[in-house]
Amino acid sequence: MEIIHKYFKNLSDTQIEQFSKLQELYEDWNLKINVVSRKDIDELYLRHVLHSLGIAKVMQFMPDTKVMDVGTGGGFPGIPLAILFPETQFHLVDSIGKKIKVVNEVVEGLGLENLKTTHGRVEEVNDTYDFIVSRAVAQMETFVRWTKGKISKKQNHELKNGILYLKGGDLSEELKKYTTATIYDLPNYFDEPFFETKKVVHLPMKFKSK
Repeated sequence: MEIIHKYFKNLSDTQIEQFSKLQELYEDWNLKINVVSRKDIDELYLRHVLHSLGIAKVMQFMPDTKVMDVGTGGGFPGIPLAILFPETQFHLVDSIGKKIKVVNEVVEGLGLENLKTTHGRVEEVNDTYDFIVSRAVAQMETFVRWTKGKISKKQNHELKNGILYLKGGDLSEELKKYTTATIYDLPNYFDEPFFETKKVVHLPMKFKSK
C-alpha cells in the first residue's frame, strides 16, 4: 500500500481504505478462484494496482466520463482506476465467467458504486465510451477491431477519446500502421525496475493508419 501513497498523495480516507482492502480481498478470492498468480499476489500493489494506475499518470478522467475495461481479468486496470476516479463510470467486461465473479465480489467488498460488469465478449456490448482501457489482452490491430464503433464522438478531455492500452516491450512493429498513437513510458512516472519496459499507449478514435 505504501507504493500507492508514494505516487498518489492526495487520496481521501475512503480511497485509502479501499486500496488497503485490495490485498485481503484478492488473497481470499484467489484461494477459491485463481485469477492472479502466486508471485503476483505477493506483489499485488506493484504488479497490478500501481501498473493499472499508470493510466492515471497519462489521463485524469473527468466526472461522468464513461470508461470500458476490456478483458479485465481479475479487475485490472478497472478496479484501481474506479477507486481513484469515483465520479467516473466504469464498465468491466470479460468473457470468462469465473473472473467476473471475482471482480463482482471484490467490487462488493470495496463498496464501489461507479462500476458495473458484463460477462461476455466486447463485440456484444451495445454502448459507447469516452475511453477504452485494457492490459495487453491482444495485439493492437485485433483490439481495434474488437472495439470498433464503441468510442463516443463527443470530446470532454484534452486527450482525444480513444484507447488507453497498457503494453510492454518493443511496440514499433505492432504500432507501425498507427501513426497517431502516442507512447508514454511508465519509467517516466514510476521508479521501480518492474516498469522498465512498460508503457501506456494512447490511440485516438480517429487514428490514421499507413
